[in-house]
Amino acid sequence: MLRTLGWASDSAEALAPLAQALDSAYRQTAAHWADNPAVRIESAAIRPRVVLTPLDRLEESAALRTLRQQIIELLPHATLPELLLEVHRWTGFAEAFTHVSEGADRIQDLALSVCAVLLTQACNIGWDPVVNPALARDRRAWVAQNYIRAETLAAANATLVDYHGQLPLAQFWGSGDVASADGMRFVVPVRTLHAGSNPKYFGMGRGVTYYNFVSDQFSGFHELVVPGTLRDSLVVLEGLLEQTSGLHPHEIMTDTAGYSDLIFGLFGLLGYQFSPRLADLGEARFWRIATDADYGVLNDLARARIRIELIQPHWEDMLRVAGSLKWGTVNATALIQTLQRGGRPTVLGRAIGELGRIYKTRYLLAYLDDEGYRRRILTQLNRGEARHSLARAVFYGKRGELHQAYREGQEDQLNALGLVVNAIVLWNTRYMGVAVDALRADGLTIDEADLSRLSPLGHDHLTMLGRYSFNVPESVAQGRLRPLTRPTWR
Repeated sequence: MLRTLGWASDSAEALAPLAQALDSAYRQTAAHWADNPAVRIESAAIRPRVVLTPLDRLEESAALRTLRQQIIELLPHATLPELLLEVHRWTGFAEAFTHVSEGADRIQDLALSVCAVLLTQACNIGWDPVVNPALARDRRAWVAQNYIRAETLAAANATLVDYHGQLPLAQFWGSGDVASADGMRFVVPVRTLHAGSNPKYFGMGRGVTYYNFVSDQFSGFHELVVPGTLRDSLVVLEGLLEQTSGLHPHEIMTDTAGYSDLIFGLFGLLGYQFSPRLADLGEARFWRIATDADYGVLNDLARARIRIELIQPHWEDMLRVAGSLKWGTVNATALIQTLQRGGRPTVLGRAIGELGRIYKTRYLLAYLDDEGYRRRILTQLNRGEARHSLARAVFYGKRGELHQAYREGQEDQLNALGLVVNAIVLWNTRYMGVAVDALRADGLTIDEADLSRLSPLGHDHLTMLGRYSFNVPESVAQGRLRPLTRPTWR
């Protein structure tokens, strides 16, 4: 366990590098303070507070705007059923849907039926709009009951994520080492135990939160459905540890709701970087270990002291907690709830939170000192929000409300939504790559920095509304790509 986690069994030996890293972070931030116009310290009644100037909008060059428009004009048009069948031909993701009996037999045209069921669930439209004679209602209902479940959805989604991650254009957006986590809210108008109330999001009704994890390549690699608006910090670690794709993100970015000292401590124990966007930065406390160290302009901020004496007696238990999480012998959300006990942390929970204050302070210092770091966090969170907009466009039926009464039904339907959104992202990315190659073949010079700012989340060229026949052009059925659109400027 120690080898896997990279920790020493002796607490003094383990904490010494953390103390040194925290001291170095203070000194570096203090040395840069005079040349950092974005930050300042204001006096307050209780303690000094940091004021951070928001980031300016990142300007777009004329070349980037032109490139984006040219790619949009080149993308072929397709309906959502065609897109799903084409993506299956590339990846074989529908093969991941096996019968609940675990038998190896496959019915004829199973992929067609699976794609039809996924579409009806993702679009929230029911059975009637699917008009293909080969997709009778009873067949689709039988496929949904026997093939669509949590493990097959996860396996199919991992196939899409892994395929997408190998596309050349996706490599310009990221390596898969960074991800963000955020929640979408869905009103559930039917009577159910698996929903909660929150007037801000659900009005007078009840609803659920679809908490999903998005990589820096725009792909969603894990999802959780929680009743109501459970505090995001309770579930952020579970999604990271339980995902089964080929991506291995080591840094997770969230908004303020995903933040707590305990989460910082658990992330640190497991070797992950936790990078939340803090809306209440001025209220944050900065902690130090060396009481006599001189940090110059930061001395007034760094008044609180880390209690090493609280961490050391519980070090072995903290390692056991980390090992149990690493090997999946305990559920992360249930463990965090146990350590907090309704807002009153246990002794072990306080010890992990005290360790978390070291990681949190290092993060805060880096956040203040490095504009590029702040920009990366904002960019990744914006990617997650833009993906939510695409998911809303797909989930258009029944006014965007979720009509599943049972937890399993809610999870299956929203995970089908995430799978279809990933199929759109993959389809867009591949055709955008073909469009970029075509532009280069025409002699256009494309800056790689501009490629890194493209997005595969557009959908104006995709038809999502109407009745769905699930027929594809003959050339696509034979495995060839669609021709690019011939724009007027060519």
